Amino acid sequence: PFTRYLELLELFSMSHASLRMIVHVCNGIWRPMDSHASEEQRQRFVVPQVRGEIKVAFTLTEPTAGTGADIRSSVVREGDTYYLSGEKHLITFGTIADYLLCFARLEGTTGAEGTVALMVPPHGEGVTAEVMADTMGVRGTDHGHLIFDRAPVPISQRLGEEGDGLAIALSGFLAPSRIAVGMTCVGLAGRALELAVAYAQQRETFGKKIAERQAIAFKLAEMATDLAAARSLVMESALLWETTGGATAEAAMAKLFASEMLQRVTDGALQVHGGIGYWSSSPIERVYRDARAQRFEEGTAEIQKTTISRALLR
Repeated sequence: PFTRYLELLELFSMSHASLRMIVHVCNGIWRPMDSHASEEQRQRFVVPQVRGEIKVAFTLTEPTAGTGADIRSSVVREGDTYYLSGEKHLITFGTIADYLLCFARLEGTTGAEGTVALMVPPHGEGVTAEVMADTMGVRGTDHGHLIFDRAPVPISQRLGEEGDGLAIALSGFLAPSRIAVGMTCVGLAGRALELAVAYAQQRETFGKKIAERQAIAFKLAEMATDLAAARSLVMESALLWETTGGATAEAAMAKLFASEMLQRVTDGALQVHGGIGYWSSSPIERVYRDARAQRFEEGTAEIQKTTISRALLR
């Protein structure tokens, strides 16, 4: 069940941000694929992905467009083949995947109208896949910049119908993925708190462990409370999605609060470490860098607030 999976994801997230990224992506992308797949496509793409026999990259984000319906990549249909043109970037596994779950639109359409979801090989004809520059954190995960120049894609590799692309991108993916990112924030914050507590109990100033100083003890107490609140909110939204299949606003709340909590906790943990925490030899230094990435994943804080306010004001 999703709620039990999140308990595992919290543990994975305490180890390394790239490990939790691999777990999160591989255990999330099958849902949008499966939502509109034919039985033949399910056996060809979904089942092997779930088994870990193939890697699939969720390929939506573009360098010249916003998130969601603002898709610029386009296809032209000629007989039983689509010809795909456009650009994608920030694509996890973008250069090492076996297939890209790529979202584009029929040339000349706007909004959700005419959007399509295609299973595209990242190294086929008309496709250029380049590894992007190193990120600030999460450095163990491949991210690709993809250029399509009339890349041929058989219609048999289209999931659903023409016009279903955006629905597939959002179907069974966005809400649970936002909840899952919220739990990865909880896991990484838990690791930051562990490091801060351990350091505070061994570091001495003026003959006292800094954990005995009220300023530090209260800081740790605030961090622990923040962490517990985020975990509760994430699990509440997860249970709602698991039982009803609908938790759009609640998932956005969980992701918003947990990602903001992670920044507060990792910043507090670095402060407890003092100057030594800023050196790369200190474990908190990588945790601090990795934490910043999760404010972007599955939508910025501003996107989450937009989703929540729309639900409130509907």
